[in-house]
Amino acid sequence: MKMSPTILEIMRTSAVIPVIAIDDLAHAVPLARALIAGGIRVLEITLRTAHGLAAIRAIAEQVPEAIVGVGTLTQASEFAAARDAGAVFGVSPGLTAALVEGAQKSGLPLLPGVMTPSEAMAARELGFKQLKLFPAVPAGGIGMLNAIYGPLPDITFCPTGGISIATAAQFLACKNVACVGGSWLTPKDAMLSGDWARITTLAAAASALRQ
Repeated sequence: MKMSPTILEIMRTSAVIPVIAIDDLAHAVPLARALIAGGIRVLEITLRTAHGLAAIRAIAEQVPEAIVGVGTLTQASEFAAARDAGAVFGVSPGLTAALVEGAQKSGLPLLPGVMTPSEAMAARELGFKQLKLFPAVPAGGIGMLNAIYGPLPDITFCPTGGISIATAAQFLACKNVACVGGSWLTPKDAMLSGDWARITTLAAAASALRQ
C-alpha cells in the first residue's frame, strides 16, 4: 500500500499551494495539468463549490503526478468523502474538536488553520506542528510570523490569505514558513477562457520562488 506523504513533506514540495475553487468541472483536469507544467504539483481543491469532490476525483484519477488535497474542510463528515475521492491531505480554515476527530478517523493528514498564538499552542498540544496561518495578512502577516517564531520555533506555517506573487517571497523568507497558499495562480478570467498557458506561466513564476 502506497504511503501518503506527510503534511511537512507536502509543504516542502511546492513553494506555493494554489487554493482552487472549481466552478466548472470540465476545468479541473486541464487546470491541474497546466499547474504541473509550471512546476506546481501540490493542489488544494476547496469545497467552496459544488464541484469540489468531483474535481478531486477527476484529478486523482487522470493526473497521477498531482498531489491533490481538499481545502475548506469545516465539518468532520467531509474528511472521509474527500479521502475516498482521492485527496491525500486536508486543509481547514480553523481547528475544532470535531475536525480533529474527523481527521483521525479518516487518516487524512490535516493542515489546520490558526490565527493567534493561543490557537497555535492549542493545535500543537493536539499534535499539529504544521499549521496554516489564516487569514495571514489580517492576522499580522510577516510581522506576526517573525514574532511567533521566538516562543514557538518548532511550528511550521503555510500562511494563506491576502498573499500575492509580489509578497510571497517575503513570506517564504520567514524561518517558520515552508510554503504559502494563494489563489492568484488560478485567475477566474483565465479559467473561464481556458487560458491554460497563462496559468502555466503563473505557476512557473510561483515555482521559481523556491531556489
